[in-house]
Parts: sequence; C-alpha cells; structure tokens
Amino acid sequence: MESVSDSDSVRLEVSACLRCLSSSDSSRNITVLQTLLSYLDEASHGAAQRAQFSRSHYSRTLRVLITTIEADWVHRLTARQREELWDALFLRGPPEQALLVLLEAIGELSPSTSLDHVVTITEKFLQDGRLTNLLWSYCVGSAQSDSPQLRETLLGRLSALPDIMANKLHHNISPLFLPQQYYPLLASAMLTALQRTCQALRDNINCSLAFVSQTLGKLCLQGHGLVLAAMAPRLSACTRSDMVWQRVCWKLFESIPQRSMECVLTALVPESLGRIVGNLVLRNKKAEFVITHKLLLLQYKYETGVLRTVLGYLAADRDRRPLLIQVLRCICQAWANPSAVKHTPMEQQLYVSKALLLSVSLLKDQELQDLRSELLQCLLGGMQSHLDSSVLRIRCVGMVVGECLSSRMDNADTKLKFEYEQDEETRELLSLMTPSGWCEPEPVDGKAHKNPLNQVSVLQHNIILTFIHKSSDDELTPYDMTEDQEVSQTSPPRYLRDCLESLMSSEDAMRVELSLKAADPLVRRNAFAAREISVQMSKVLLHMEDKYNIQGFLILRHAAMVALAVTDCIPVTQYLTTEFYSLNYSLRQRLDMLEVLVAAAQELSLPTTDKKNSSIISALDVAELPPFQGHDPVHWRQVVEKRIQSKTRRISKGASQPATAKATPNRYAPVAGYFFFPLLKNYDKPEVTFDLLGSDHLVLGRLIHSLGLFMHLAVNAPVVSPIMGSALLDFVWTVRYHTDQMVRRGVLFAVCSVFLSMPSQNLLLDLGDMLFETRTWLTDVAEGDPDADCRSLAVQSLVLLDKSLKKQLKDPQSPSLES
Repeated sequence: MESVSDSDSVRLEVSACLRCLSSSDSSRNITVLQTLLSYLDEASHGAAQRAQFSRSHYSRTLRVLITTIEADWVHRLTARQREELWDALFLRGPPEQALLVLLEAIGELSPSTSLDHVVTITEKFLQDGRLTNLLWSYCVGSAQSDSPQLRETLLGRLSALPDIMANKLHHNISPLFLPQQYYPLLASAMLTALQRTCQALRDNINCSLAFVSQTLGKLCLQGHGLVLAAMAPRLSACTRSDMVWQRVCWKLFESIPQRSMECVLTALVPESLGRIVGNLVLRNKKAEFVITHKLLLLQYKYETGVLRTVLGYLAADRDRRPLLIQVLRCICQAWANPSAVKHTPMEQQLYVSKALLLSVSLLKDQELQDLRSELLQCLLGGMQSHLDSSVLRIRCVGMVVGECLSSRMDNADTKLKFEYEQDEETRELLSLMTPSGWCEPEPVDGKAHKNPLNQVSVLQHNIILTFIHKSSDDELTPYDMTEDQEVSQTSPPRYLRDCLESLMSSEDAMRVELSLKAADPLVRRNAFAAREISVQMSKVLLHMEDKYNIQGFLILRHAAMVALAVTDCIPVTQYLTTEFYSLNYSLRQRLDMLEVLVAAAQELSLPTTDKKNSSIISALDVAELPPFQGHDPVHWRQVVEKRIQSKTRRISKGASQPATAKATPNRYAPVAGYFFFPLLKNYDKPEVTFDLLGSDHLVLGRLIHSLGLFMHLAVNAPVVSPIMGSALLDFVWTVRYHTDQMVRRGVLFAVCSVFLSMPSQNLLLDLGDMLFETRTWLTDVAEGDPDADCRSLAVQSLVLLDKSLKKQLKDPQSPSLES
C-alpha cells in the first residue's frame, strides 16, 4: 500500500505543477520547475518515485513545456535560469523520451525564436553525450517506456535525424546535424556503449545488445553504412586479443534483424570480417546466403579485396572450411556454364573468374585431391565455353584461368600454356594464385632476391664496361654509318605482271617480300594493267600464306587486295562475295574477304581529292560503271535528278556565292549493290566447312556488321531507300535474339545504320509494318540485355528512330499514318 500512496502522491504533485505551468502568468513557475527537476535528482526523491515520474509523467511534462515556450513567464527567465531549469529538464531525464519530444516539437513549430531554442537544446543533447546514455539505457534495461511501437519510432528518428533537421531548417542547419558529423558521432556513441557492455560483463552484470543491433541494422538498411565503416577499425583492433570484446561483437551481429542482415554485411565486407562476426555464417541462414552466394555469384560490383575478405573469412576457421568447398563447387558450375558465358556481362564473368582462382589458391593439398575430378570437369567444360566465344576478352580470361587451374592441379611438367597478350587484367588474374599475396608484405628495402642468372648478367656487363674503358685510349675515329643501307641482290618488280609471277611461283623469300611490298603502289599506278589481272591476283593473295615470316605480311597483303578492289571494283567484288559462301575456305579467309570489302567500300566513299589518287580517278570513270541492277527499273540518275529538282530553290537576284570546294563523284554509290546484295544469298545453307547460322557465329557477327557499314556508306545512293533498308532488316530480324553478344551487337549496329541512312519519309512508307515491332524489341534490349554495348546501341537506335518519326510526322507534306 505504501507504493500505491507514493504513486498517487507523485501523480498529484506533478499534475498540480503542470496546471501551474499552463496558467497564463504564475509567479510560482520557477519553484514549479525546481520541483519537477527534483524528480530527476537521486538525492531528492526515492528510486520508486523517480521511476514513477520517468515512466508515467516525464514525456507529458516535456510536452507541456513545449506548449508554454511562447509564454511571457518563459521570456522573463534569465539565461542562467533557462539553462539550469527549463533546458535541464530535457537534458537530465530519460534520453529516449527527451529526443522524441524534441524532434516532435521541431516538426511542429514554425520558424521562430522558439524553434531556435528547441534546436539549441537538441544540439546540446548531442554534444553532452546523451546518445551514449540512450543506447546504454537499453543495454542495461533501464529504458523506462519500452514498447515495440516506441522502439520502432525511436529507431526511425535516430537513423533519420539529419534528414528531419534538414527538411525543417533547410540552409540554417547546424553542422552537427549534417550526416558527415552526426553519423560518426552516433558511431562513437555505439562504440562507447559496447565498451561499457564489456566492462559490465567483466563485473558479472547482464546486458542486452538488441537495441544497438537494431540501430545498426536500421542505419545500414537506410544506406548509412558510413557508421559501420567508422566502427569496423576499432572493433577489429579491440577483438584482436580481447575475448570479451569478441563475444560482444559476435552477439552484436547475431542480434541484427533478418531484414537488415544483408545491408550490414555488405557494408562490413569492404572493411573486415573474421574476428568481428565470428561464426555468424554458421548460425544465421541469411548471413550464409549473403556471404556464400550473393556476394560471390549474384553481385559483381565489388573490388578484388572484397573477394579476398569473403573467401579468406571462410578459409580461416576449421568449422567454416566446408562452406569454402561448397562455394568452390558453385563457382565452378557458374564459370563452366556455357549459357552464363553467353548471357552474363563481361564484368560478372571476370568477377566469377577471380573468385574461382582465389578459392582454388586457398585449398589445402588434401582438399585439392578430393576435388580434382570436379575441378578437371570445370576446366574442360569452362575452357571450351570461353574459347568458343567471339569476344577476345572472354577468350583471354578462359586461357588465363585454364593455365592457373592446370598449374595448381598438376605438379608435373605437362601444363597448359596459351599465347595471349599480357595486360593489367591478365596480370591481376595470374597474381591471385600466389599465396604470398595474402599475408606476406612486400620487402621493405625493395631489393630483389639474388639470382645466379642476374649475377652472370652483371658479371658480363662489368666485363663489357671494362673492355670499353680499356679501348677508350685508342684514337680510332669511327665511320658514320647512319646513311648506310643493306645491299640486296634482288630488286623490286617494276611491272605488275612480274609482281604477280613472283607471288605465284617464286621460292626466293626476298623476291616474294619485295613483290608483296610493291603490289599496292603498282596496282594504284597502273590501273589499266591491274584490270587485266585483278581477279587472278586477288585469288593469289587470298590463298597466300606467310611461308617466309615476312614482317607485316597481313598488312601488306590486305593493302594489295584493297587496292585491287578499288581499282577494278566490280570484278573483284563479285569474286570475293561469291567465294565467301564457297567450300574449302577457312574462317580466317572468310573474315579476310569481309575486311577487304569493308576497306574498299570506305575508300570508294571518300572524296577523291588526293593527288596520289589522280591517276586512278582519271582511269576509272565513274560514269562508265554499270549500276547494280536491282528490282527497281528506274535509273538512279533519274531519281536523283527528280529529287534535286523538287528541293531546289532558285533566286533571280543577288550575286552568286563562289564555290569553295569542287564537287567530286561518289565512286561507291553506283556500285554499292555489288558489295551488299550478294552477301545476303545462301546465308541459311550450311556447307561442309561453314555453318553461318550454327557454330560460326564469329563470322555471322562480322558479316552483319559489314552489311550495316555498306548501307551506311551508301547513305546518298538511291538504292538505299527502296531495297537495302528492308532487305537488311529482314536479314537481321531472324537473329536478333542470338545467344552470342557479338552477333547481337552487329544486329543493333545494322539497325542503327538503317535509321541513319534511310530518309524519314521512307521509314514510314517502306518499313511501316516493322517499325513498331522493332521499337518494342529495341526497348526490351535497352532494358534487359546483359551486354552493356548492346544496351547502349539499342538506346541509340531508339533515339534515331524517334527523331526520324517525329521529324516526319511534323512535316505537313508527309504521308499520314492511315496512308
């Protein structure tokens, strides 16, 4: 009954005080404030009365103070009285209730001196370490009014305090409320609460870390991983040799709510794991999924250091090593999966490759022997999938990983060895197999280990220097040999037929090399002679092999074939396009044909203003070239003339402008069809050595890209509008969902070429039935294709298509959609 009377007395006295404060102007308010403040003083009231006040009346008291903040008696308080009585009630009571009331008042008050006063108290609340007291009160269970609703509200206010203050104060916000200062302050408060918990455990006092864990989880869930990044170095240092700190840290992360576990771990992984989280991955299924699956197989945005941290954490403890084996099996399946190689981005494939090499490097010898058959299966299947790719970068990754795996599994001399270009990416992959990279620091003095070979080289170098020093006394003047040239018994051919004869039948390496070097200039200087042997010489060059290891052989042969295709365009082009689908040609030769055709088309489309090409221009009269006979019987000159007449405006008055540049004929326009249409034949007929729609997707991608380039170069040719655009779209439409990313890139490039080359009016007239379906497909590619280049090309195609359609629909003379 005594406790009941104490409760009633506290309630009656507090109610009287609050009625007095609510009166308009009372002279007893200073005494009332002192009375209320006494309930927060241990010397004035008993523990039961103070607990009753804090639990039932404290929040109500603070809200009454907020409602009277504009009263006259409050303004008559001196600065000292306000600080010691009015402000102290907010700064000496239960911190969780005070913070909630302060933030509630800040949200309700309008800009005024009263709002500034409340903001100042909130700033003092943070400066006086009240955040630490708040967290510690929940650790020892002294928080007065703890309910699920109150706790969730408090967690939201703690994690979003900078946003709350910024939304209210805007540019007048104090620096203490900015994220750069507030979240490190909150991190320091959490570390202090953890330190007090460690001391309490040493004193046999029970503590709970649930609220601190919930706070940390809420912060990370809202994207404030800066708090954990600030705490991680201190936690790692404290857990290095202190078992109590280890127990506290383990319990801290074990108590993280499930919905926040992923955010906490992803914020912690770039810093450290190990001693901080203990065996959390064995006790928490969500943590196991995040660490063993999501961070390694689903996400690929992290640096190599994150992979080292995660895999090193799994390998560091005997109980966690089975998870390392499990992870390695999953990574092997992902790396060797042909579908993953085709449909996942290059960045993710590189990330998985790094994870595979790091996992294998962490295996012990016995574990390696137990997994040997699985690793061998991964090696064989993955190598085939990577080497079959048309992307050079993927093939290089496959070769490097294959070398590293074979080297780790086989200690014998029979190991895989490939030829590839060393770059930063391949060097990083190779370094992942070095165990010393995990724990051994680099030498401080920077001196390399002594190598007997190096010592021999140094000895030889010293002997040479000594000899030079002894010979320096001789007064012999050396000859100037800078202008000397090597004397050759063989002279380069002067006639084109001699050049062809040497290339066909000569066994003299020097003569063949000189003939190959002279082929390009001889063809361009002797256009009429080149026309007589153009096809024969193209055939010889196409089948020619580098038997004598001639420097720059591929470049010289390519230049000669391009010169032939430019000089005698139609016969050579017909020969190459016909042979492209013939039997008994290698993929390299078919790619050579496409490269020659593309280079010739590019050269023909350029203005012929260079002096070095003047002989070719005079010999090759464009007007004499027969245009490609397509389905349209109207001569292209008539079409161009009509188009010029319809768009020409003639002004009778005014001086005419002098011509600044001489118009030159486009040599490519009349022959564009010879490059384009023959390559669209027989693509769907697989031959014995060539399956364009099957396994030879590298050639298919290059063919589609070449066709798109042929159309783009023929932008001003009349044959583009009625025939080329629709033919090219029909061809690429069947392979738009090809599994190989190089083919999809070629398809999108071809679509871009169509939209760039065709006039906007022809898009609606000739391709109207396909445009809307094409636009839907491009939208799907731009949103969901795994290849970044494909997504970029799809976006560019959509922009071009929308621009053309808007331009055409705004033209009053354009045909309507109904027509």
